[in-house]
Amino acid sequence: MDEKQIAKNIKKIRLKSNMSQERLAELSGLTKGYISKIEKSDKAPPLSTLSKIASALNVDITIVSAEYLESPEDMSLCIVRKGEGKKISSATLEGYHYEALAYKKSGKNMEPFILMPGFDEKAIFSHEGEEFIYTLEGVHEFIYDNKKYILNKGDSIYFDSIIPHTGRSIGKQKAKILAVMYSYKRNLRMDSIESRMRIRRRSD
Repeated sequence: MDEKQIAKNIKKIRLKSNMSQERLAELSGLTKGYISKIEKSDKAPPLSTLSKIASALNVDITIVSAEYLESPEDMSLCIVRKGEGKKISSATLEGYHYEALAYKKSGKNMEPFILMPGFDEKAIFSHEGEEFIYTLEGVHEFIYDNKKYILNKGDSIYFDSIIPHTGRSIGKQKAKILAVMYSYKRNLRMDSIESRMRIRRRSD
């Protein structure tokens, strides 16, 4: 996939929503300068940044990263066969590669990805929610709240993603990890709907 398409999608969705860069920056917790840089870049931003932007734009992250701006299918079950994952295979702004595994499912609580961290990871991530990482191949150095943890093949870790964290591959080859990001957004939306339904029932 052409990473530049992601930048185009962000700008297109933002303009369609009549949202300024300043407003998107405010809602996403990013700076206007960084939003402008992303929209002009040939490279995709890191997953945590994409997640913040998608949340601020009130769309699923799979829409922001879509090759064509179409809504994902509304389904209760989503199967993605081997080789069907949506890959962003060239280096991103933060130096790693990733593959979206559940891009066909809209309204997800979780976002599963295959990640290949770079060897010289400098970005620090912090975003609402929780995250699970399982090391499929290689050695992954995970840094969480300034503490380092070495994750070998078969090791896993579950953490609150609001705490600053990052990671990098170490050794002769890049690590390959399964990462699942959990977002509170859908739950909050469902709680809001259920709350309104309870209010209506009381008024009835």
